[in-house]
Amino acid sequence: MTNTMSAEVLARLAQGKSFLDLAHKAVFITGAGSGIGRAMALAFAANGARLALLDINPLSLEQARGELLALFPGIAVQTYAAPVNDEQAVQDAVAGAAAAFGGIDILLNNAGISMNQPTLELTGADWRRAMDINVNGVFYCAQAVARHMVGQAHGVILNISSMYGVVAAPERAAYCTSKAAVAMLTKVMAIEWGRLGLRVNAIAPGYVKTDLVDELVKAGRMNVEALARRTPLGRLGEPQEIAALALFLASEHASFINGHVVVADGGWSAYSYI
Repeated sequence: MTNTMSAEVLARLAQGKSFLDLAHKAVFITGAGSGIGRAMALAFAANGARLALLDINPLSLEQARGELLALFPGIAVQTYAAPVNDEQAVQDAVAGAAAAFGGIDILLNNAGISMNQPTLELTGADWRRAMDINVNGVFYCAQAVARHMVGQAHGVILNISSMYGVVAAPERAAYCTSKAAVAMLTKVMAIEWGRLGLRVNAIAPGYVKTDLVDELVKAGRMNVEALARRTPLGRLGEPQEIAALALFLASEHASFINGHVVVADGGWSAYSYI
């Protein structure tokens, strides 16, 4: 299959950055109830997209839906309370969203968990939980959505990896391994599905101010001040900054970017000195 850009599209892109092409697109977001997922929902809603939100927490989902409707009256929002590591639940949610919107144009495959433990103390149960959610969950969602996208001959999938899928850190064996797997899975999907009209990329955030970070701080497993000092930009990232990157990668402006893992970490992984 050969994909060509029309003169009209090329001319519009040359006029400068905009995300007008995202208006009315059907966007499926996992882990949408909080953090980066919620920020992405707000960003895509602001650009006129229709949203299908999936999260394991029904209360967070309803709060996100209420916020979206308050800010963007009349926006189309579907919600699905399900864990991403439940393959059948994922397939049902994706089928429901595809039926409601007449297809799915974009998947923001964001749901995941942290796992910060000394390797000698890491239990088999915790290892399997990290792999089940961070790897299996990403696979189930991507595969289910891609099966609908292939019929449309177009679609964009953005998987959320981590800078710790690119560089390593102590006491994160399960987390680093799972996020590295997401990065490689992204590349395999991009190679297979590119000729079918799909683009698949990954975003690899560094330390971002989310509930996951808050939980580690409260547990005494993370020092925010030390992390900010270690980051060349001198601060943690904001969820909205990752959402802005997702907008770009999902838009026509990234039409030739496929199979790439885009790191957004304030320079952390570029800086080898401790």
